Amino acid sequence: MSEGATIQSEIESLKERFSETKALYREVCALLFFRHGITPTASKLYQYVRKGSMSAPADALAKFWEELREKARVQIDHPDLPEALKLAAAEAVHTLWGQATDMARTELASLRVEARAETDKALADLAIERDRASRAEARAHELQGEVDTVTSQLQARSIELESERRLHAATAARTEVLQRQVDELQSQHDRIRSDFSAELEKGRSTIDSANERAIGAERRALLDIDQARTGRDAAQKQLESARVKLAEVERLGQIKALELVTTNARVSAELEAAQAAVKHLTATVEGQGEQLQEAQQRASQFKAEADTLRSLVEQFKPSQAPRPSRAKRGAA
Repeated sequence: MSEGATIQSEIESLKERFSETKALYREVCALLFFRHGITPTASKLYQYVRKGSMSAPADALAKFWEELREKARVQIDHPDLPEALKLAAAEAVHTLWGQATDMARTELASLRVEARAETDKALADLAIERDRASRAEARAHELQGEVDTVTSQLQARSIELESERRLHAATAARTEVLQRQVDELQSQHDRIRSDFSAELEKGRSTIDSANERAIGAERRALLDIDQARTGRDAAQKQLESARVKLAEVERLGQIKALELVTTNARVSAELEAAQAAVKHLTATVEGQGEQLQEAQQRASQFKAEADTLRSLVEQFKPSQAPRPSRAKRGAA
């Protein structure tokens, strides 16, 4: 660490110990002169301490030298010292005191000039600052007016804000009520959707079952239709056979009309019944496939009647009449 830094550090320590400006400057003079061997000057003192006015270090330095001279005079007047040493010491102290006094006066004059210049500068700065202060005060008045205006606006805005807060609070309350209603509706919607999903699943199961039953019914209906078609074909064949037999009976009846009047009357009645049955059977076969069973029964009855009629015809048939062929009997 340099000597200047060391001195500054020691002076900072003295600042902590001595709060009074005069005592601080006196201690700094002793530090420079006795510890570091530096002759203190007012400028050096102010450079190190920088506290108080410019005359404070000069006054402290003059008092330091006065105290030092008093102490030196006491030591010089000591009775044990030789006279020559007393004179030499007094001369040295006198010389040192004179030099120090001259330097102090010179420094004091320089400090006074500097202080005067700084005072003039401070006065000029003060005038400038006063002018600035006047402008700032005027500006402050303007700003105060603006502040009053803004304050009025803020008060009005505060009233509006309070109204908006109350409106917001009411809206928030209504929103909360609506939110609860929405939650309840959402819950109901979820329950309804769940119930609908369950019912839909049941409906799907029912539809699947109905489809399966419909498919089965359709298959059975197709089988019934096939059976009805088969029965209708069989009935048609029987009808054709009956028609053939009817034609044969009509031909034979015409031949035996004169001989078998009584038989012809009965045969005519039976023939009309057979014709009615044939017409009825034909209409039933062509229009209603569901009544094929009844048509088959009637065809069987007609077959029986035809057989009966055939047997009667055989009984009354003359010997020269031709016999029915086996093919016709098989078709009948």
